[in-house]
Amino acid sequence: MDGNERLISAMDERGMTQVELVDAINARLICAGHEGTVSDRTIRNWRTGKTRWPHPSQRQALEAVFGCTAEGLGFSPPARRRCPASEPEPPVDRRNFLTATAGTTASVVVPFVGAPPQVGTSDVIRLRSGLDALMALDRNRGGHEGLERAALAGAAEALEKQKLGATQRIRQRLFSVSADYTATAAWSAIDARQMDRASQLLGRALYLAGMAKDPVAEMRVWNSYAMLAHHRDEYAEAVDAAYAAQGTAIARREPLYSSLAHARTAIGHSNLGNRQAALRSLGHAQEALGKAETAEPRPSWIAFYGLSELMAITAIVRDRIGDSAEAEAASHKALGAIPKAFRRNRALATARLALAQLHQRDVDQACTTASTVFKLMAGHPIPGRIRSLLGDYYRDLITLAPDATIAREWGDRYRSEWSRL
Repeated sequence: MDGNERLISAMDERGMTQVELVDAINARLICAGHEGTVSDRTIRNWRTGKTRWPHPSQRQALEAVFGCTAEGLGFSPPARRRCPASEPEPPVDRRNFLTATAGTTASVVVPFVGAPPQVGTSDVIRLRSGLDALMALDRNRGGHEGLERAALAGAAEALEKQKLGATQRIRQRLFSVSADYTATAAWSAIDARQMDRASQLLGRALYLAGMAKDPVAEMRVWNSYAMLAHHRDEYAEAVDAAYAAQGTAIARREPLYSSLAHARTAIGHSNLGNRQAALRSLGHAQEALGKAETAEPRPSWIAFYGLSELMAITAIVRDRIGDSAEAEAASHKALGAIPKAFRRNRALATARLALAQLHQRDVDQACTTASTVFKLMAGHPIPGRIRSLLGDYYRDLITLAPDATIAREWGDRYRSEWSRL
């Protein structure tokens, strides 16, 4: 049977592998409300010409990926058949034939009762939807013990199902899901400032990402390693981890991931006092972000990253290298763009704004801004990362304005909120 040269040519022109086309079509199917059931075999049948006319939903997704009709991709609808004039002969009952001729073939036709169920694409999709729900919880509340427990339960379930995976590709995808769940648990531990536990979980997540051969999960882990080192004041290690994130295949290929890795590198350089290196990394991050395709589907864990987050990171870098006015301006830009659903991120950016104002000796305004953090997180315990940042603010406040009335009043509010939460 002749191959579908048009489809093969379209894939070659875009440098798209079979695996990448599977993921692209399944993403379109899921967005349209269908199950992502396209597999490597589906694409192989299309390429070889074995399947001449895909199912309607798959056909629509295929057309959306390539931006042309199915006919333009070498497919042709089946010709209409006329009804036969006479009743056709009944087909040979193949099952009875096989059973009658060889008793050992019956087990091939009739499934063995009690055989373990196979795991496929629908299981992967279901588990990934659970990840999306956890990331939505993180955006609102931040890292906490319940989120970490739920993430570890998801990782364990994915590993259990991996043992039953129908194909090697499904097993690898389940390793990837488990890596993401474990990285989510590690991130929750970082946000709650449980650093030793976070380090153990990141090591596990990196192993799982390697088993999955998943460069996106690998990049996520190195990004988290850079953050962990930052919060441990291990600034040289933070730079090394950020460089490792830059070196992943996804960061070399996709500008969005490259931008995040360069932004993380900038923070590390600023903590080391390397002003020029920090500004150079920020420039690389801005340049890469300008090339990123904002409409492309992306994992839920990186949904936080965009211009608003880059501005928030810019505020950190600028404040660390002594450019407090520029840090304040960047914080205002970040707060003007961070979605309301990202409540924890808005609280962090607000605390950074307060620090930038304080470092310019605008004590009254800084205390007013810092008090807003408590309002933003009202109704939930304040995550450890925000508590630590407010602690940094209070230490700088009593250092710069120990006798100011508003500083004493803010200190009373801080101690009250700290003891309550």
